[in-house]
Amino acid sequence: MTAVLSNWRGYLELTKPGVQALLFVSCASGMLIGSDFNPPIEVFFFGLIGISFLAASSAVINHFFDKKIDAKMIRTAERPLVMGDISDKQAMIFSIILYVLGAFMLLYFTNFLTWILTTLTFIFYGFIYTRYLKFMTSQNIVIGGLAGAMPPLLGWAAISNTIEPNALLLVLIIMVWTPPHFWALAVYRVDDYADAEVPMLPVQKGVPFTKQHILLYTFLLLACTMLPYAVQMFSEIYLFSALALGLIFLYYSFKLYRDDTNAAAMPTFAYSIIYLAALFAAMLVDHYVYL
Repeated sequence: MTAVLSNWRGYLELTKPGVQALLFVSCASGMLIGSDFNPPIEVFFFGLIGISFLAASSAVINHFFDKKIDAKMIRTAERPLVMGDISDKQAMIFSIILYVLGAFMLLYFTNFLTWILTTLTFIFYGFIYTRYLKFMTSQNIVIGGLAGAMPPLLGWAAISNTIEPNALLLVLIIMVWTPPHFWALAVYRVDDYADAEVPMLPVQKGVPFTKQHILLYTFLLLACTMLPYAVQMFSEIYLFSALALGLIFLYYSFKLYRDDTNAAAMPTFAYSIIYLAALFAAMLVDHYVYL
């Protein structure tokens, strides 16, 4: 415990707090929309914490398995396991503690369905994607995006104890958002990924091909974000917000597509994060206003 407290920043970094923040927003959105803004307090609080703990546990496992790759990349060379600030054994103990605590919260305060779905997501990201899928195909992030897209469904299941079609629409949106989000970063860090021998799309197919696919996926994302309105899940506040946010995303993607220097890659990546957070905020506002 003393070691954890003395190096809390390192342990926090192992959980990927930036990713956790987006997970938290999308998971909470699933809970609030699925309950019409009236979730049981204990389910809402402990469900969010439990799902976050399992996600954090899988993030630690990702750090553990990617240690050698991280050492070869400028972006990740100072991560705690690479620098030796935290040992492999300490990291795995931390991961186990997070999983056990999170699983207890989900089983005790939510339901078995939420625990099993979250555990399957934990296994898929922490082991199957990190160890195998990432290195099997240049479309790795398309497949791996499923794990990152699950939080709205997990939050919805925690409240309803069912898998709702509307929750699956939110999963679809995040899945389609994931490739242009990560490919923009991969374009900016293409040399890093090449040095680490990770077969990201720009490494395998080239940067121009990747930029083309970023633009195509952004068009697809815009179309997918219209589906919740089409099935009357949300109303005009969401519709106009999704259109505005999507058109701005298209602007960034098109600018990147036309950019020979890749200078637009990081602004595109940064906006994609703002886009997703703002899109879910629009969902919440729309649902609350039209209750």
